[in-house]
Amino acid sequence: MMLSGCAPPDMLGHGQDKLACLPNVDRQLQKKAKQMLLNEDLSVPVRVDATKLNWVPSPAKGVDRRMLFRIGEEKARATSIVRYASGSQFSYHRHPGGEEFLVLDGIFQDETGDFGAGTYVRNPPGSGHAPRTRDGCTIFVKLWQFRVDDGEHIVRRPGDTPGAQLRPGVIEAITLFSGCDECVMLEKWKANADIELSGFKGLELLVLEGDLIEASTRLGPLTWLRLPAGTSFRARVGAEGASVWYKDAPLLHGQVCSF
Repeated sequence: MMLSGCAPPDMLGHGQDKLACLPNVDRQLQKKAKQMLLNEDLSVPVRVDATKLNWVPSPAKGVDRRMLFRIGEEKARATSIVRYASGSQFSYHRHPGGEEFLVLDGIFQDETGDFGAGTYVRNPPGSGHAPRTRDGCTIFVKLWQFRVDDGEHIVRRPGDTPGAQLRPGVIEAITLFSGCDECVMLEKWKANADIELSGFKGLELLVLEGDLIEASTRLGPLTWLRLPAGTSFRARVGAEGASVWYKDAPLLHGQVCSF
C-alpha cells in the first residue's frame, strides 16, 4: 500500500595520543576517530526505544539529549530527543544544514514565538535562533539533514492543517510537509488495526502515543524506527490505538547540505 498524503518524488581508542603526533596530512584520521558514529549505517533497519537511553548533556546547561542517530562531534548530522529543563536556553546560533523538530511536550520558545506540544517546525539551511523555554519542554529534532535547495520555513501548529486522505486503519492523517523529495505525516491509527506502509524512499517513524507490534517487536511511546528503501513496514496496532510521526524520504539526500 502506497503512502497517502505525499507528493510524488522528485570511541576514542588507545591510539589517540599517537594520532595527535602524526603530520598534518594524517590529521583527518584523528578527526574521524573523534567522531561519534551512532546508527550510521543507513542500509540496515534500526529500532530504538528512546525511553531506555541515558540522557547526554549538551553544551547548554539544563539541555540533555537522547541520541538516536549521529555522525560527527557537536557539529553533526543528528537525530535526537532533546529535553530542556525549566529556564534553560541556548545562545543564538545558526543552522547551516537546517533544523527540523516536533515539540513532544511543554512549550519550546525562541525570538519568533512559542511552540506548544504537537507543533512541527522546519528551519531551513542558514536560519538561526536562540532556543529557550520558561517551563521546560521536550522535542524530537533532526539536524544537518536538509537538501541544499530546501529553503522553506514551516510552522505547523495543531489545528492549522486540514486532514489528508485516510487509508484503512488510519483514523486521522495530517501532512506536515510535502516537498524536496520528502513527505512528513502525523497519523492516528485505529486500535487493533493492521497497518502497512510500502513504496517509500526511506522511512523514519516515531511512536508518540500507544503501541504497536512490528517485526515481532513492541514499539511503545518514543520508539524510533528507520527502514531503508526497498523494505516495507507492517504492524498490528495495540488495543489503545497509536499516534505516530513519520517521514517518507531518502535517509540521506543526494543533495544534502555538506559540513
